[in-house]
Amino acid sequence: MGGGWCRSREAGKGQSGGQAEGQEKILFTEPPFDESEQPIISHYKQPKKQQQEKAIKPIPSKIDDVIAKLVEDVGYKTSFDIVVREMTFGDRRTAFYFMNGFAKDTVLTEVLKRLTFLENDSLSSDALHSFFDIYVPAIQVVKEQDWDNVMTNVLSGGTAMFIDGEATAILIDAKAFPARNPEEPTLERVVRGSRDGFVETMLTNVTLVRRRLRDKQLRYEIMRVGDRTQTDICIAYIDDIVDKELLQSLKDKIKLIKIDGLPLADKQLEEATVKRGWNPYPLVRYSERPDTVAVNLMEGHIALFVDTTPSVMILPTTFFDLIQHAEENRQTPFIGTYLRWVRFAGIMMSLFLLPLWFLFTLRPELKPPGLSFIGAQQAGKIPMVAQFLLAEFGVDLLRMAAIHTPSPLVTAMSLMSAILIGDIAVKTGLFVNEVVLYMAISAIGMFATPSYELGLANRIVRLLLIVTVALFKVPGFMIATTAFVIYLTLMRSFNRPYMWPFIPFDIKALMSIFIRVPVLSNRTRPNYLKPQQRDRLPNEEH
Repeated sequence: MGGGWCRSREAGKGQSGGQAEGQEKILFTEPPFDESEQPIISHYKQPKKQQQEKAIKPIPSKIDDVIAKLVEDVGYKTSFDIVVREMTFGDRRTAFYFMNGFAKDTVLTEVLKRLTFLENDSLSSDALHSFFDIYVPAIQVVKEQDWDNVMTNVLSGGTAMFIDGEATAILIDAKAFPARNPEEPTLERVVRGSRDGFVETMLTNVTLVRRRLRDKQLRYEIMRVGDRTQTDICIAYIDDIVDKELLQSLKDKIKLIKIDGLPLADKQLEEATVKRGWNPYPLVRYSERPDTVAVNLMEGHIALFVDTTPSVMILPTTFFDLIQHAEENRQTPFIGTYLRWVRFAGIMMSLFLLPLWFLFTLRPELKPPGLSFIGAQQAGKIPMVAQFLLAEFGVDLLRMAAIHTPSPLVTAMSLMSAILIGDIAVKTGLFVNEVVLYMAISAIGMFATPSYELGLANRIVRLLLIVTVALFKVPGFMIATTAFVIYLTLMRSFNRPYMWPFIPFDIKALMSIFIRVPVLSNRTRPNYLKPQQRDRLPNEEH
């Protein structure tokens, strides 16, 4: 969504009284959940210090000057989707400026109907007051004296009403964004549970979370990033739980971002704030499920909603947060624990199964008697390490081909690739049977990883382990594995240890990760988040 406002004339007068100076604040009112009619979040407010530093561009008081400026600034009469509707109400000339694809025509039509009843003597000497307080029958309106703010709001979907002789515009919130209905996320499917997921419209997404968290302490603060895109970013948190120091640090990082735009939304925002460089491991968690985001907010996390993307960033995060799935909490504690162990085993196999098998093949004397069957029964026509690398690249190629292949052809392509290519490669001697078998098991473990980004990072580590085993055998495997653990240990996500609760060690928290604890037994929030309230039990004063 673009920037906008969500303040009525009546309600807007008393809502800003308690706002601290220099702090960004969003005043959010919940509209009915209707995809066809998408009001926008409130008129964006910059901190007062920034407002004082930024010079306000005045709005021309003459309609002819306004139209000339629209031609110069936004390409009116050049871009076909820019509309200016000139009309005279009473004895005052007006102009409505809006984007053809964003305007909610039914709302604007009702506004125009009401204004057509005005007579020449209907307007007082203060026409702005008459239009704003009496005659414009819209719920969400605001006055604006800054030309740049008017342009940003209209480009975000609003409608600007210019009045001849007035240097102030009236912004009417009448928007209809192109949007799809909430659907179940493809990467986070569950057998039991809700089927709604986030979409590309930010207001819809925050509403889905608000529906699950009817907490008066839930806060939605809006910011804008990008000189050209003016992308809306919503910071969501629970005010009496979140670590205020972490929250302020995140706000400061976002304010310092200097970029022309965020057309790729959340990923560009992550790179601009986290600045992880060439580190392949994710330092934030992504989710497209409203229930997952709500659960993490209640623990003390911060969620970042970015307009035009269905993914929400959850931060800070740990390695063990990234390997948990919503399905485990939709089953009984016993079944949830079993599913969690199976998933953990699959993730570990995706990392270490191929390097260990390769090591036992190169050094058969290391195998215990019970595992004598492990190892290649016959040599292939190409070196073993080359077989591994080709198999890895082949799986990646199949994954990318499946993404870009039309859905009706995906099954046929998978069968052809798995049966024909794999079978022929083994029969011709390019691969040995065991390489194909263990590569398939590792690939399944990677696909069982809840975090797509973590699965890709684990694949890079697996490739490095295979290469070090091929070069240095046992010392290579031991040194590479140790370096891998140390590397993860030294990583931090927003100044939180990435390997918590393993390092630093917290036995109680570690047990709650390996065992799906019943809801009423899980009484405390994770201490690495430094929540204001460690106890999950309801606060009587709250």
